Amino acid sequence: MTETRTLPSQGSLLSVQAMGQGLPVVLLHAAVCDRRMWAAQMGALAGTCRVMAYDRPGFGDSPLRTVDSSSMADGLAVLEGLGVTEPAVVVACSQGGRIALEMALAHPSRVRGLFLIAPSLSGAPAPAYPPEIESLLRGQQLAEQAQDWVALNRIKARLWLDGPLSPELRVGGDARKLFLAMNAIAIANRLRGGETDNVPVYGRLAEIRLPARVVWGDLDFPHVQQRAQMAADQMPNAQGIASHGVAHLPSLECPDAVTGWLRRFLGEI
Repeated sequence: MTETRTLPSQGSLLSVQAMGQGLPVVLLHAAVCDRRMWAAQMGALAGTCRVMAYDRPGFGDSPLRTVDSSSMADGLAVLEGLGVTEPAVVVACSQGGRIALEMALAHPSRVRGLFLIAPSLSGAPAPAYPPEIESLLRGQQLAEQAQDWVALNRIKARLWLDGPLSPELRVGGDARKLFLAMNAIAIANRLRGGETDNVPVYGRLAEIRLPARVVWGDLDFPHVQQRAQMAADQMPNAQGIASHGVAHLPSLECPDAVTGWLRRFLGEI
């Protein structure tokens, strides 16, 4: 049975979906998506796990929060609100990966393991981009300045779904429709408050001794691939998975593969 609830956190509400019983697994979405990016994994794991996914403020069904706040506090509020007392496996993509890594450093007793897809690393230096990507990023900036939100959404799909060095519309069908729907909400709520968490992960990866898998696609931004590989290399109990022909969001592109990797990881911890 699927349970959908709203839980209070830091003066606002979070929309949360939970399914199943067993090992607690919480899923954190990317900044261009919402909890729907994990639909396939939620359904597949509910038979053996207590799976939980939530929309961060201003994403999906969670209302916009305009004041500065802590993403880690939101994650902990979801676990507490659902009565989860034992450590949870945190599954996370991109910006969600940053939150997961910070939780592992700041609240290690709450985290049993990490399954990360193309994680952001707080404290990392600004990346350098090849000219082809610089051109797309300039187009993104111009769309923002012109307040052309449809064009901005299209460019973000090119960058994050297709991959910045891949042809536009490389990924189509339901995956593209879902991306555009999720990111349209993120764009509409772009004036969300800032982040109060200050846990620089870059340079501290070796301190995270939890079991971990780190996945990246070889069509993603080059610096994202490099940092994911670095995370896999520097965390003592981590293994890396390089996915061929996939960009930043493999749970949309190849959900069955992601579910398979995740099942194997959960079976080992």
